[in-house]
Amino acid sequence: MIALDINNTVVVEQQRALEAALSTNPKTQKALQRLIRGVIKEARAQVVGSIKFKGGDPRGAAQSVRTAVYKKILGANINIYSGRKAHGTTSYEPPRNPSHRGGNRRTRSARTQQIMSYGPLDRGFILRFNNDGTGDRSINFSANDKRQVDKWNKHPNTGGRGAIAPRNFFSGAGTRALSQAADNLANLIDTELANMLNTKK
Repeated sequence: MIALDINNTVVVEQQRALEAALSTNPKTQKALQRLIRGVIKEARAQVVGSIKFKGGDPRGAAQSVRTAVYKKILGANINIYSGRKAHGTTSYEPPRNPSHRGGNRRTRSARTQQIMSYGPLDRGFILRFNNDGTGDRSINFSANDKRQVDKWNKHPNTGGRGAIAPRNFFSGAGTRALSQAADNLANLIDTELANMLNTKK
């Protein structure tokens, strides 16, 4: 699962009061969306803080956790889907192990460079790989790189990059954060409704 929702079922007990408030005060819905936006922001921060990578997260992939607040119903979600637009790039280069002699004999492809340059907010695919896992991965040699293609044919494991085992971290972290967000939201709505009633008096 790569998207988790918090919706109006968390305020079922307040539904009648909410409906009454919405029918008498056109500003109430915006106020509720403001409350939802606040708790979902806190929930996102919890999820981001729970994401740990072996060796750290130098390109900030954890920051690609996204939120969405619904307009037509009272609710929101946390997800690790890709956004519709790019949010910048990173110039980070992985450090080279000093114990490794020589270096990469092949020129980095444009596509590889592009993926390495994705900024923190656009690295949701890294979270999805780690959450859902992958099959066996391999690099694709250029048709013009005859030496590497021949080497691959003789030694099929040469271009293999292994598989990523699924960690399923997002569902657990997201569920905990949204559960807390639901409790916070219910309390905030109670307070908001009480304030509205007091104002009317």
